[in-house]
Amino acid sequence: MTDFLLELRCEEIPARMQAGARADLEKLFRKEMGAAGVKLGQITVWSTPRRLALIANTLPDVTEAVSEETKGPATSAPDQALEGFLRKTGLTRDQLQVRDLKGKDTYFAVIEKPGRAVKDVLAEAVPAIIRAFPWPKSQRWGKASISTESLRWVRPLSGIVAILGEDLVECEIGGIVSGCATKGHRFHAPGDITIGGAHDYARKLSVCHVIVDHVERQDLIRDEARNAAAAAGLTLVEDEGLVIENAGLTEWPVPLLGRFDEAFLDVPPEVIQLTARVNQKYFVCEDGAKETGSGKLANAFVCTANIDAVDGGEGIVAGNRKVLAARLSDARFFWEQDKKTALSDHARKLARITFHEKLGTVADKVERVAKLAEWLASEGIVPNCDPALARQAAELCKADLVTEMVGEFPELQGLMGGYYARAEGLPDAVADAIRDHYKPVGQGDDVPTAPVTVAVSLADKLDTLAAFFAYDLRPTGSKDPFALRRAAIAVIGLLIENGVRLKLGNPLFKHAGAMLLLTEVSVARQSLDVFVQLDKIVGRDAASNAVVEALIHSETTPAQEGDKVVKMAGEGTRVLLDFFADRLKVQQKEAGVRHDLIDAVFALGGEDDLVRLLARVHALQAFVGSEDGTNLLAGYKRAANILRKEDWKADRIEAAAHPLTGDEDPLENVDDPDMKEVYAARSALGYEPEPAEKNLIDALDAAEPQSTAAVADEDFAGAMSALASLRAPIDGFFDQVTVNDTDANKRYSRLALLDRFRAAVHNVADFSRIEG
Repeated sequence: MTDFLLELRCEEIPARMQAGARADLEKLFRKEMGAAGVKLGQITVWSTPRRLALIANTLPDVTEAVSEETKGPATSAPDQALEGFLRKTGLTRDQLQVRDLKGKDTYFAVIEKPGRAVKDVLAEAVPAIIRAFPWPKSQRWGKASISTESLRWVRPLSGIVAILGEDLVECEIGGIVSGCATKGHRFHAPGDITIGGAHDYARKLSVCHVIVDHVERQDLIRDEARNAAAAAGLTLVEDEGLVIENAGLTEWPVPLLGRFDEAFLDVPPEVIQLTARVNQKYFVCEDGAKETGSGKLANAFVCTANIDAVDGGEGIVAGNRKVLAARLSDARFFWEQDKKTALSDHARKLARITFHEKLGTVADKVERVAKLAEWLASEGIVPNCDPALARQAAELCKADLVTEMVGEFPELQGLMGGYYARAEGLPDAVADAIRDHYKPVGQGDDVPTAPVTVAVSLADKLDTLAAFFAYDLRPTGSKDPFALRRAAIAVIGLLIENGVRLKLGNPLFKHAGAMLLLTEVSVARQSLDVFVQLDKIVGRDAASNAVVEALIHSETTPAQEGDKVVKMAGEGTRVLLDFFADRLKVQQKEAGVRHDLIDAVFALGGEDDLVRLLARVHALQAFVGSEDGTNLLAGYKRAANILRKEDWKADRIEAAAHPLTGDEDPLENVDDPDMKEVYAARSALGYEPEPAEKNLIDALDAAEPQSTAAVADEDFAGAMSALASLRAPIDGFFDQVTVNDTDANKRYSRLALLDRFRAAVHNVADFSRIEG
């Protein structure tokens, strides 16, 4: 058993590509070795800006013998087919095997391949790996690059080290011949370094100022950057992504602390940090030690040099300070220029930006969001929210998209709007809402709790969902170009975290549909008929007088356009509710909530208040986990199976008005006040019920009103408790009563009783959706 070392050396592999390259190198190596029958042990892959390295431990000296089997033509096939197969395999006819395959005698070629020297396998594998390497971007170079068949690599490949044990694995590709020599640090050790094998590779490179292990470099940067900040009485602002990036940019990292002009601290701290991070790959620091610091940004940065400088890094820090100062000067200029224009004036420019070809401009979206946010506040759906502030914040929430600062750093959208609003003297609630209205961005992100922010954030996301679903622009498979899954998860988080009682069906999405129609009017100038149609669905109060005027004075267009919009909004709402159900399952999975229980409550229909729905689901999960719940579920499934086998139909409304035939369901529409007398007349069994039958009837008489009242009061634990009282009666019923009695009246009445039991259970949840 011997170790194998492979190093592929080139110029400056981009830091962002190195993690993928390490994974690809291991994957390709395993594929080549697996195809040759080489069993692999531990594999280690490292990367630096100038090399990829792989060490495979304990490779065998010889591969295992393998048997390759190839299916040929049927024995009844023409001779030409057999001759072609023989040429392909290099065998003669008498060397083939004949086997029965699906009733046909078929030729098979079985070729036994003896074991090979692993060194020879590696000599073939290395060029194959290089040829097949899937760089996101690659290039050709030199005279050979005139051919599209020439070697491609991320940067010109300059060297290959391939050593098995202490022996060179000889191979060649694109004129580059493998060897035992590599290069050390570009400045500290630019000459050749002879490698003895995998055992001394990392040590020899370390002596020559190259830390080949990327994880070791990351640890060094992380620790030394903290130490540099601590030595100056500061705290490093942690940034793991920047740690990884700096490790991908250096082979001998040396973190150094520098200072910039305090005057730049007038610029928002996020701008300074982003300028330092994105443009220069610098860390920033906060005042004071971690335990006692104020959390205020300090005029200090930590850069990562790639050499041990003879002056201790003073020259490097000075040069980086000048570059950073130029970048911060640009940022301060943007900050000062943007503040000269009011956010309301910035917002007017949004009319120039298309949000989506079917949904108008960003200004159109802002208007829809403003109306929706105001509605959420004025209806009391978001408690303690001032409708005027909600509307003002929504009207300005996208204004920073046209500022110079956000144009330079799109990551700061929302955040800069908050700063500009505060600088303009707008209310804190408005500034905070503008800053945070994109939140929560993903699972685990902070969920806003300030009322105005909640209203604007909800309105923004709900408008996006309603609009894209109305036009059937919904996610498909793994594709979600408009981040609608993330928007739905955010809405769920906002509702649950803040206890917002919002029905997602009616009237919310109908109201959102009304707002969407406003865009249709402004884009397509619909006729007054459109408003009339919409009025039938959402009510006149869903649109403002201004909309009515716009419709009255618009040019007449075919009323069918209005039909289309209204129909799309309705269809989109139905699909969207199913979409929310799926997202809720994903969101609640981490909380340990069963997906089938969410289905069981959603299946009731009309339960689209997520706060109420989850309360019901939690009570249901506790109940089905108890002994009573388990047994009641078993009784329910037994009752449901009997009703299904008997083809019991619950949708025959006319049953109560006609003589019993054995098919009708006398409990259908039982809540209809006009039918109560009919049901009362039909309720007499016409025979003396058996004790167990009477017990179930009495239990239902008691449990049904209790569970109904408990559900109405949102006492779902109480509703489950009422259902629990049915456990013993239903068990007794099945043990002692014959449902399919020869007496048609008894049989019908008992099926109706089981249907009543099923309906009572469905008052709480659709137990047919519960697994187990």
